[in-house]
Amino acid sequence: MSLNTVLSKFPKTFWVANTIELFERWAWYGFFALFANYLTGSSDQGGLELTQSDKGWIMGVGTAILYFLPVITGAIADRLGYRKTLFIAFLVYISAFLLFPHADSFIGVFGVYLYLALGAALFKPIISATIAKVSTEETSSIAFGIFYMMVNIGAFIGPLLTLTTKSEPNNIFYISAFIISLNFILLYFYNEPEKEENVIKGSIGQSVVHIFKNIGQVFQDIKFVMFLLIIAGFWTMYNQLFFTLPVFITQWVDTTSLYHWFATHFPEISNTYGDAATQTMQAEFIVNSDAMFIILFQIIISSIVMKWKALNAMMSGFVVCATGMALTLYTQNVYFTIGAILIFAIGEMSSSPKITEYIGMIAPSDKKALYMGYSFIPVFLGNLFAGFIGGDLYGKWSDKATIVKQFATEKGIAVSSTLSQNEYFHAVAQKMNLSDMELTNLLWNEYSPSKIWIVIYGIGIFSVVALFLYNRFILNKSK
Repeated sequence: MSLNTVLSKFPKTFWVANTIELFERWAWYGFFALFANYLTGSSDQGGLELTQSDKGWIMGVGTAILYFLPVITGAIADRLGYRKTLFIAFLVYISAFLLFPHADSFIGVFGVYLYLALGAALFKPIISATIAKVSTEETSSIAFGIFYMMVNIGAFIGPLLTLTTKSEPNNIFYISAFIISLNFILLYFYNEPEKEENVIKGSIGQSVVHIFKNIGQVFQDIKFVMFLLIIAGFWTMYNQLFFTLPVFITQWVDTTSLYHWFATHFPEISNTYGDAATQTMQAEFIVNSDAMFIILFQIIISSIVMKWKALNAMMSGFVVCATGMALTLYTQNVYFTIGAILIFAIGEMSSSPKITEYIGMIAPSDKKALYMGYSFIPVFLGNLFAGFIGGDLYGKWSDKATIVKQFATEKGIAVSSTLSQNEYFHAVAQKMNLSDMELTNLLWNEYSPSKIWIVIYGIGIFSVVALFLYNRFILNKSK
């Protein structure tokens, strides 16, 4: 069957749902890609100057809850109806984005983010369920291929838009609110998929109880739980793209050479995504190359690994991901960083799609649907673990704001604690008769902030070894 024939089989709701997903991911990543630096950045640049630990709690725990809640919100959507649930989700999204500029404390931001997570959790199960319901076994592969393409396009263009207003951080949230509001128009054209008879039986409360019984049933399978814990290592690495990497690039990576390259060849890019005063590029613009690489190379990578065994693809992907992430955090050279992001993206494209395939393979034949439904658990755990690494651990080992204060104390340099992070750093540099970059290099050499990469690389390698041993000695032994 030709591609045109397959595409012609999709109803209008399929295309409407995919466009809704595009706008939702656009709005989400438009703020989330900038969130880590917004939380911990210098106040003179609009940052809140929260601690790295605060950031870890907000982004780690908050996002983990977001990925757990759909097991409940999915049941709500089945009873309430998809259109009504989407309407409520969009209202929560918009109101949360509008509340963010008014929250400047840990408690305030955490509370608003949890509220936003509720909106995302209401939204998340609906579009994928819609795609599944309006596609057939014959068209589902292409249907979800289009769906994931929309996810990555939204993830790519979202930060590119909001970064143009980074000098006014509040505009980041207002833009995301506006993009989400466009979905109200699309909702008018969205047709409710038919409900399955077995879904509408019982109350929402009974459905939730049934869901938790299923979770308990899944957790009784120790072998499966072990696999989920191993896969959580991948998601722990992946989340460093948002939790750690933007902050690390902002604090440590020298992006001046990239700025000058764009200024010479593509000045509109350096003018939009660079800072002429410091001659640096925005960290989030660099991190966003991951989404660009996926858009450009996903089909090529998928065609290469589609015939590989799921285990081999995952193990290879994990090694490549770990290497890419480790190299990204290991150097101050921005071109090395971009190359490392490409390496990570290749590993991500190789392994991520195969995780679901492997779950389907190891699940008991009479419980495949049940087990596949709880593939979110590694994502949930990965956010929790990533929050600790990108929060507490990064704060102790790699946070530039913390390190420069330690350095000033050790050298007996007195600087006012009322200064912003940038002002404090500049004051220390002046008293040392150094430029800001020279002080950065000095701190890099003396305190080795890149040592956090050892932990991230170790997680990746541990996941590979554990997965190999799991498949060899636990899964095969039980067959």
